[in-house]
Amino acid sequence: PPLEWSATKNVRWKAPVPGRGHGSPCVVGHRVFLQTADESAGVQAVLCYDRKTGKRLWKTAVHRGGLSKKGNRKASQASSTPACDGRRVYVNFLNHGAVYTTALSLNGDRLWQTKISNYVVHQGYGSSPALYGPLVIVSADNKGGGLIAGLRRDSGEVVWKNPRPKTPNYASPIILRVAGKDQLLFTGCNHASSFDPLTGR
Repeated sequence: PPLEWSATKNVRWKAPVPGRGHGSPCVVGHRVFLQTADESAGVQAVLCYDRKTGKRLWKTAVHRGGLSKKGNRKASQASSTPACDGRRVYVNFLNHGAVYTTALSLNGDRLWQTKISNYVVHQGYGSSPALYGPLVIVSADNKGGGLIAGLRRDSGEVVWKNPRPKTPNYASPIILRVAGKDQLLFTGCNHASSFDPLTGR
């Protein structure tokens, strides 16, 4: 990879992004997926760009209205990173006082949306979904409690869920192979947890 950049050096293309977000792009095949929030328009959206040219292929509004007025103003209303399994794109947004996970097709069509938990804003929300087996695993730790849950990728149905302490936390679920088995590791302020990623136990 290149070690130096400038406005022109080692830059293959640039593309405008409406709104702002603090998540990272997700690259799968020839597509680049990115979450953004246009606070002036009250829209949280997912953008898809062509990896080779930077041309925007589509924009899907996931939520209209319902953006949080609380929290750190330096934070964004789109601080999560999408996850993609090559068939669907999964995104988390805080909207109308709750965290929602939404699945889109590779063409930007909304397939399902599931409310994960009500959310009491401290600084903002920035946890990203993780993929494991047939599940997408999401979290919504906050001062009101919240939870971590495993949802079916094809339908958004909640397969398992675990309540979480009433503590703000912005970590994303991580799945690692530890001591000969896959474990879902989740850290927070003054606590850490380990679960079986398929059962939540």
